[in-house]
Amino acid sequence: MAQDIKRLFKDSTGEPLPISSGPKDAPNVVVVLLDDVGFGSFGTFGGPVPTPTCDLIAEQGLRYNQFHTTALCAPTRAALLTGRNHHTVHMGCITEAASSFPGYDSVIPDEAATIAEILRTNGYATGMFGKGHITPVWELGPSGPFDHWPTGLGFERFYGFPGAETSQFEPALYDQTTPIQPYIGRDNYHLTEDLAEQATKWIKQTKAHRPDRPFLCYFAPGAVHTPLQVPSERLDDFKGKFDQGWDVLREEIYERQLAMGVIPKETVNTPRPEQIPSWEEYPDRYKPVASRLMEIFASFLHHTDEQVGKIVTSLQEIGEWDNTLFIYITGDNGASAEGTIHGAWSAPSFQNGVHEDPEWLLEHMEDFGTAASECHYNVGWAWAQDSPFQWMKQVASHFGGTRNGMAISWPKRIKDQGGLRSQFHHVIDIAPTILEAIGIEAPEEVDGVSQMPIEGTSMGYTFDSPQTESTHKTQYFEILGNRGIYHDGFMASCFHGRVPWVRMASVPFDGPQEKWELYDIRTDFSQSNDLSEELPEKLTELQNLFDEEAKRNNVYPLRDPGSRLTENTRPPDPLNGVKKAFYTTDHVRMPEFSVLNIKNHSFQITAELETETESPEGVIVCQGGNLNGWSLYLDKGEPIWHYNLFGHERTTVSAGETLRQGRNKVTVFFDYEGGFGKGGTFYLLVNGQQVAHERVEKTVPVVFSMSGETFDVGVDTGAPVGLYPHLFPCTANIHGVTIELLDELDEKTRQAVIKGEFQAGLAAQ
Repeated sequence: MAQDIKRLFKDSTGEPLPISSGPKDAPNVVVVLLDDVGFGSFGTFGGPVPTPTCDLIAEQGLRYNQFHTTALCAPTRAALLTGRNHHTVHMGCITEAASSFPGYDSVIPDEAATIAEILRTNGYATGMFGKGHITPVWELGPSGPFDHWPTGLGFERFYGFPGAETSQFEPALYDQTTPIQPYIGRDNYHLTEDLAEQATKWIKQTKAHRPDRPFLCYFAPGAVHTPLQVPSERLDDFKGKFDQGWDVLREEIYERQLAMGVIPKETVNTPRPEQIPSWEEYPDRYKPVASRLMEIFASFLHHTDEQVGKIVTSLQEIGEWDNTLFIYITGDNGASAEGTIHGAWSAPSFQNGVHEDPEWLLEHMEDFGTAASECHYNVGWAWAQDSPFQWMKQVASHFGGTRNGMAISWPKRIKDQGGLRSQFHHVIDIAPTILEAIGIEAPEEVDGVSQMPIEGTSMGYTFDSPQTESTHKTQYFEILGNRGIYHDGFMASCFHGRVPWVRMASVPFDGPQEKWELYDIRTDFSQSNDLSEELPEKLTELQNLFDEEAKRNNVYPLRDPGSRLTENTRPPDPLNGVKKAFYTTDHVRMPEFSVLNIKNHSFQITAELETETESPEGVIVCQGGNLNGWSLYLDKGEPIWHYNLFGHERTTVSAGETLRQGRNKVTVFFDYEGGFGKGGTFYLLVNGQQVAHERVEKTVPVVFSMSGETFDVGVDTGAPVGLYPHLFPCTANIHGVTIELLDELDEKTRQAVIKGEFQAGLAAQ
């Protein structure tokens, strides 16, 4: 009956209000995406780490052994969420390494609506829990804009961190777009556990409130990306399990893969690259360090799989398991080789291009896995975990960088439980698979904006057809100059030549280090037999096809990490040209790139404060965390400047006197000698009078923290920079803090900084 409105309610006829809900009997969707995991890491795919949750998904559904990612973090995430190639949606590299070219500006266009936005407009509840890494870095400050945050890209609920990495114990978390610190006062806090708890809580609340409304839950915990950190009671779960070394471990994984049938029986285990030392030649003195680092990683991965299991359990408890499409992608790229030959105790160290002395690691083994360290394992372990493939993360030319195990379950729909699928597929196929499962078409228009076509192909046909040929016929790959293309069973590959663990290297395109290879993937699962000399015409055909795909998808211009950025190619910088900035206690949890950059400069920090007691204490202003940064604070009324270099060298300049009651001015002046990461002298002044000074021989050149440690006035959020407790709020009244740069970067240093920032980003994606 049509609505009929009269003057009085009793004479009027109403019409029921519509309520948004998904298509009838539409499945819930859970997408799990882990971080930095090799094809041979998960026990589900022959790896050394038991992963019972992934086993369950595979046993009640299907496992896929020819599923591909982009070889890098942010590009994989953008491709997964949009169903388009990563350069097409402007994410050709990580957000921290953006340039102004269309394929690399890191701004996902409105013409590429995410699967979350599409499902939200079709009645789904949508939630993201964990790592975003899809927001341009210049939009991460408190003023936004927020349209490229998860909440602006279709997710009604976001609980996580928007950057590349964060601490598991003191994470830089956001609830929607508001900074939060849920770890304060919780000695047993662990981020992955918190994310699983928040995801399951949201699922239960959503279904209790609206049983008719299906949901999309995107669970991307950031594990097992560095820093490798696990609950204290789990530190020794794998003690002694990796004393055999990486060569033997890789062979063990390979043999299990064959026995399990997750790789074809004729698969060759490709040899170790000459750039990676064998376990036999690796120094015996440092083998305990290497073994311990791998133990921590294994514990972290096992623990993470357990947290995913909590989501599965919650679905079973509320009766939603049978009608949930559960997609478990074991990694966003291959295993990470960014931890250097000897591994790392301090992530900020290798992110700044400084490899640590293995003696330091030996002396600090007890810190591994704890809040005292942001550790990462050795290059050799990454190679082992990518069995049976060549190379690893960042190397998009070879499957060691792009092949990730995946398992999918949907009890209501998938009947070949425990089946193996070997069709060639790519992360851009996830979105169309979800759309087909729900029964909706990709929209031609979203919010009035015409949409670019979905480039992926649905994997739904594989649910019932184990032997049917893949519908994904052509797929290019490119990351940092490493490039390749798959077409109808053949793969052409070109490794650009820079190994992932060497930060500041630069190699030329089309130089002597580059060589295009050709593989017949139909009979050569692991890319072990180069056919380029036998089939030169086929190789030329694929090279030409790569060129066509590159032009179509915004892949050009190819960029080497050492390429110089010009004024016209740099991404936006809101602080470009700013020499002086004023901050107050309103400035808390400010991301590093949203604050005036004092690195490689002479600078002056001046704090105006008023003391009402004889012994005020607390942080006046700080930046960074326990493994890198600086802090100006009060200790029983005494001003102290603390400079923390990678957690290795700590320089403290103490005033030697307490502040008088009333108005005071505390100043830190740094007289820099110039150059890139060089030294200088810190001077501490109180009310205009110099009271102390200290020389340092080197300083942080590129970044204080890639793990979300921030700039704060009046408090120290995250891990404390100095040797004081969490937060350590200032009891003096801070009227303001002024930071001023006192010199200009010379061009050589400027280019070194630009190159270093690019490399630091690569070390943290």
